[in-house]
Amino acid sequence: MTTLTLASATIAYAGGDPVLGDVSLTVRPGEVLAVTGPSGAGKTTLLWALAGLLPPVSGRATVDGTDLGDRDHAVSRGVVLIPQDNGLAAILTAAENVVVAVIAAGGTAAQARRDTQAALEKVGLSGHGDQLIEELSGGQQQRAAIARGLALRGDVVLADEVTSELDAANRQRVMDLLRAEADRGAAVVLATHDPDAAALCDRELHLRDGVAQWTREAPPGG
Repeated sequence: MTTLTLASATIAYAGGDPVLGDVSLTVRPGEVLAVTGPSGAGKTTLLWALAGLLPPVSGRATVDGTDLGDRDHAVSRGVVLIPQDNGLAAILTAAENVVVAVIAAGGTAAQARRDTQAALEKVGLSGHGDQLIEELSGGQQQRAAIARGLALRGDVVLADEVTSELDAANRQRVMDLLRAEADRGAAVVLATHDPDAAALCDRELHLRDGVAQWTREAPPGG
C-alpha cells in the first residue's frame, strides 16, 4: 500500500508561469480524495504532477517518503493515471486497449485476458470488448479507459474527470468502483467538476486561481 504526498509544491509547465502554488496534500491508502474547481483551475495539472508527468518546480512529490521522479518511476511504484482524454488507441478494440496495458505493466497474456474480461464486466462493457474504440459512444469510451485503469490494479489511482460523459447510473457505478479500489488499499484521487461525485469522496481539495484550499478535510463523521 502506497502513500502519495505533495509538500509545498509549485507546479508549472516548461517556460510558463506557475499553474498551482504551494500545494500540500497527502493521499493515503484506503481513501478517495476529490479535487474540484472550475475549468482551467489546474485539476489536470495537479494529477499530472501526482503521476510523475509534471515534476514540481519547487517543493516535493513523494511516494512513501521517496521522490516520485518521472513517469516511468511513478508507473514502477504502482501509480495509474486514467486521463481525461481517455488515451485509448482508436485502431484497437476496447479489449485490446486493456490487454496491451496489462502486458506492458508486466502481466502475462493469460493474466491480461482474465483481467480484461473482469474489468470490462465491471464497467458494463462485457459485450463490447470486440468493438473498435471509434465504434463506441463517448460514455463507452470513457468506461473502456476506466476498465483499463482498473485492470492495472494500481496502488495509486488518479482519475481525471472520469464521470463527465456518463449518465447517472453509470456515474454511480464508476464511483462504486473507485470506492472498491480504495477498499482494497489503493489511494484514489478523483478530479471532478461534479459536486455529486465529490460528495461521495472522503475529502475535497478545491482549486481556484492557482490556490488549493481544503473544502472538506476529514471523512464524513470523522
